[in-house]
Amino acid sequence: MIDAHNHADWLGHDLSRTLANMDKFGINRAWVLTWESPLREYSPASFSRINVDHERDGGPVSFARCLSYKQQAKDRFVLGFCPDPRVPGALDRLRSAIDLYGVQVCGEWKFRMTFDNPDAIRLFRFAGDNGLPVVLHLEYPLPTQGSYPYPDYWYGGSMEALDRAAALCPDTILIGHAPGFWAHISGDDAYQTQAYPKGSVAPGGLVQKMLEKHKNLYCDLSGYSGLNALQRDKRYAEEFLMTYHSRILFGRDQFHNQLKEFLDTLSLPEDVLDCICRRNAEKLLGEAE
Repeated sequence: MIDAHNHADWLGHDLSRTLANMDKFGINRAWVLTWESPLREYSPASFSRINVDHERDGGPVSFARCLSYKQQAKDRFVLGFCPDPRVPGALDRLRSAIDLYGVQVCGEWKFRMTFDNPDAIRLFRFAGDNGLPVVLHLEYPLPTQGSYPYPDYWYGGSMEALDRAAALCPDTILIGHAPGFWAHISGDDAYQTQAYPKGSVAPGGLVQKMLEKHKNLYCDLSGYSGLNALQRDKRYAEEFLMTYHSRILFGRDQFHNQLKEFLDTLSLPEDVLDCICRRNAEKLLGEAE
């Protein structure tokens, strides 16, 4: 199995705890992704989950931390890196990371900017030119309990911005993820008020429409958002996974096994489950048999 979405020193897990957790749940390899967001763009509540020293690391999950995982257990991790595309030299940093350290994934892209921002498009095209899939985080500006430094946190803008980015970068694999993305499995407007909508899935979801429209669009099930989307309607989840199994990635962004346990309750053929849990990730890295 391949966990196509996780992080270094994340949620109280250092390297040894991460490896032990992977072994416990049968994860052979994990994509270890950066999150180099400016301090002003993520909630101070995150500090307790990431033990961050922002002055040292330059973000919640720095490239140095991810690189250390790869260097200490090279067969267990796929190295990801996504520089802030607004910072001068971003493409040069990514080029160096590819050439010097073998970065294979551009991610996690999680910034307070829209997907179709010109600087983001430049980064996506560069990643595509170098064979790197891009992992994207979409989250809407839902009200939080605080007001500092923002009353809410949003990343990516909207599905419409993702639609435009996918059209502008046809040679780049874009992987949708997070609450704002998976809320659109249903064709209703619950995404405007809820991060994790419940209830039956209404026809006309933008996730499905965009998967049909853009062959370069994939999605990962990591975090609670993917699992929540599937659990809304078990019968529909089977239909969705059967239809789009060649472009769906198993991922956790956590350290529990709830997603795999749910997938095992579905009536999915073994080859479909294998695509989701392993082969699609291998395909995107050019490792497919």
